[in-house]
Amino acid sequence: MAKTKNFILRLDEEMMNAIEAWAADEFRSTNGQLQWIISEALKKSGRMKKKKKKETQENTDNEK
Repeated sequence: MAKTKNFILRLDEEMMNAIEAWAADEFRSTNGQLQWIISEALKKSGRMKKKKKKETQENTDNEK
């Protein structure tokens, strides 16, 4: 399992409201939505490798 780091993030009210609404639409927590947004941006920019389906499936199976 990946080690996580905590940090403080300050967002204006309008941005936070939009993220909370988006998270609710996707059935995610606000924190989960922020992690997904950041992960997608990193993959899209080429700064983080995209996981192969097999690796993702193995990780999911190991968490159960």
